[in-house]
Amino acid sequence: MKLGEKLRYLREVEGNLRGMDRAMTQQELVRAIHSELRTSMSQSYLSQIESGARPHLTNTTRQLLAKFFKVHPGYLVDDPEGYHPELLSDARTLEDKLDLWLVSGAERFRRDPQLRQALLELAKHKKTRECLLLLEAVMDTPDLVERLLEVLRPGHAQENKHAQESRHSHEHGRARKENGQ
Repeated sequence: MKLGEKLRYLREVEGNLRGMDRAMTQQELVRAIHSELRTSMSQSYLSQIESGARPHLTNTTRQLLAKFFKVHPGYLVDDPEGYHPELLSDARTLEDKLDLWLVSGAERFRRDPQLRQALLELAKHKKTRECLLLLEAVMDTPDLVERLLEVLRPGHAQENKHAQESRHSHEHGRARKENGQ
């Protein structure tokens, strides 16, 4: 992945983590850097980096962006030829890896707003790993998931039933259509 692609991806992740449901614009990023880190960067410079017109960052800019996006500064370079993203550097923490994975998963489930929101909320939590381990423990306890849903999300069973009925009706209608009925 090229540096410009990484910055666009990080703007997408950051926008979602901030509840925007979209990527931060370059201008929003510049404003956020100014207000949160008390330093400035121009939108035109950021645009040149993302477009590839400036293929390299200064060390100061690399450190600034790494601090803002909470990534290792070494991430903010073009990947070498043949690099595979699943071989993540040990320099990034497990929490960072989990959070990026969850945000990426949330984007894949845009059509399921509840699941998407749950994944984003989990990614925002400071102890993502512990949350996932807790979820495993809940799932391993017989009937606990159903009991917790009854208490924490009253009416969830009804929503689930309606969703299943709707899916079944949709699938039945599609099958009838395909069979020419």
